[in-house]
Amino acid sequence: MSTQLLIYERAVPLSSQRHKGWSVKTGTDYAFARQVNSVPLVAVEFPHAAAEYSIVFAGNDEAMMPVVILGMRENENLYLNEANAWTAKYIPAFIRRYPFVFSSNEDQSTFTLCIDEEFAGYNQEGRGEHLFDADGERTQYLENVLRFVNDYQGQYRRTQVFCKKLQELDLLEPMQAQFTLNSGQQLRLAGFKAVNRERLKNLSDEQVAALFKTDELELIFLHLQSMKNFNAMVEKTAAHIADHQEAEKPAVDEAAAPSKEELH
Repeated sequence: MSTQLLIYERAVPLSSQRHKGWSVKTGTDYAFARQVNSVPLVAVEFPHAAAEYSIVFAGNDEAMMPVVILGMRENENLYLNEANAWTAKYIPAFIRRYPFVFSSNEDQSTFTLCIDEEFAGYNQEGRGEHLFDADGERTQYLENVLRFVNDYQGQYRRTQVFCKKLQELDLLEPMQAQFTLNSGQQLRLAGFKAVNRERLKNLSDEQVAALFKTDELELIFLHLQSMKNFNAMVEKTAAHIADHQEAEKPAVDEAAAPSKEELH
């Protein structure tokens, strides 16, 4: 699987021959996303995500996509607590669609529904929802999954069109976020792009009107507004570092501790 799939380890095409008798148990355990510090976002999610996450753009000229920042450091998701529950109100669709995903042929004319067989909730004990019934037909659960993943793919394509528009208008510029924690430790996050406000202001009336009619102007403003959430991310990072440093402190051996007499 492509490394762009992030949380997927062994995605296999679904078939009644291979997966009949298998079930999927999902819930509130998002341990599979513990080590990702960003995930893709589709445009329809912007209004929900902008309130809690920073939305930026990542990729190259051929494949640029919006992503939400989950952590300031590599392999760190600050939106999971110790019980692996998601702490934000909105969970990105990229996460909610797991362990399912579409794979495609080279020209992307054919899509195949796959499942990550390394998912902890994938089982043959009947836990959760069956994928196929006794006759080898898709269950209603799998039909709903297929509909969700198909809708996601459609939104993904629309989001690619939006990103192409931003590139054509030359609105995106490389950015980096650098912060200094109260402890003096410096954090730097790079490798992403954001809309340049001055370039946006310099668009012609016709270009702005076109963005407005397609709701893409609203997406741009949601992206810009979401950048303020970097401050909350810094606070989360500082608290996370402090918690770990406290947890790593060695316990005091009372037998080795100095007596009150020795302190005088």
